[in-house]
Amino acid sequence: MPSKRRIYLKKPISTWGEEEIALGTTKNIKLTISESYSGMHVRIPIQIRRAEQEGPVVFITAALHGDEINGTGAIRQLLHSGDLDLIRGSLILVPVLNLLAFDRHSRYLPDRRDLNRFFPGSPEGSLASRMANNVFQEIVLRSDYGIDLHTAAVRKTNYPNIRADMRDANVGRIAKAFGCELILDGKGPDGSLRREASRAGCPTIILEGGEVWKVEPSIVDITINGIKNVLRELGMLEGSPSVVKHQTVISKSKWIRAMRGGFLQFHVTPGEIVAADQPIATNTNLLGVEKSTLYAPFDGIIIGMTTLPAVTPGESVVNIGRLEGPTQLQSILEGRTANERTEEKLVDDLATNITTVQKQE
Repeated sequence: MPSKRRIYLKKPISTWGEEEIALGTTKNIKLTISESYSGMHVRIPIQIRRAEQEGPVVFITAALHGDEINGTGAIRQLLHSGDLDLIRGSLILVPVLNLLAFDRHSRYLPDRRDLNRFFPGSPEGSLASRMANNVFQEIVLRSDYGIDLHTAAVRKTNYPNIRADMRDANVGRIAKAFGCELILDGKGPDGSLRREASRAGCPTIILEGGEVWKVEPSIVDITINGIKNVLRELGMLEGSPSVVKHQTVISKSKWIRAMRGGFLQFHVTPGEIVAADQPIATNTNLLGVEKSTLYAPFDGIIIGMTTLPAVTPGESVVNIGRLEGPTQLQSILEGRTANERTEEKLVDDLATNITTVQKQE
């Protein structure tokens, strides 16, 4: 795990091994990041797009956790959209970053480690550390900005939100430009790609949205729109960013956990605004006899939820972002009024695995 601030030397975008990528060209390459048990090279497919004019280099990665593939779907759509004409700068597009985990439909590597806790890595460390080092050296150190695409963990769903260290002005700039309604402020865990890339001088944000093992159309639409917004903000695409009317920065959030084992009846949906002491979910036995009810500890917004109603004591049920006063609440309500149709479709899509009922007092 990283402990000291390192000094990094940037690498040119024009040269990848023996490959030369000139201005105004697009090239598909394969980057060797490890070897399999059989000794075969593990190569991740990458597309590099360069405009006719020099400018910022932006990496866009998905499936760092191998089962989180909404971003993979979004990047694949971008690759074939025909409307990603750069006027300056370069893109590094990586549909699947963690190929070893992706091939196993797993969040984790074969050595049971989470790749997103081992950046910037080491050439002499564990499998995860060596892979992280290769990714960092070959992708991050060629880039000026980064966007890393994620979903919720298994058996959960996330309302779309950007996660970014808003104390870093360059990170904050692209976080706001992406255009999501919610921004969760924080550096990220030690060893995570976005934290260590930002430390190395490559301001990086992540998008969290939707579920594992799915390519959800509403999340893909938000992802593509957000990526293009960032590229417009950086002067790489024509036009200006198209963002939601109001954005809210969340500084604190809390997972509400089950007090009893049993079957849940949900009273909220992803993205819903809740008041302090509002019922969140009621736990019953299998015959429907109520055992306990969970309540919101403060005014907030539902960022994430479990999609599995059967729980044991201590399991996470909902993640609530704290709203600091009426100003933030009013900002969200005004923004949703302006984008009512988009908001309703998004919530409907995310709630497909969740049945909600009103709490009977």
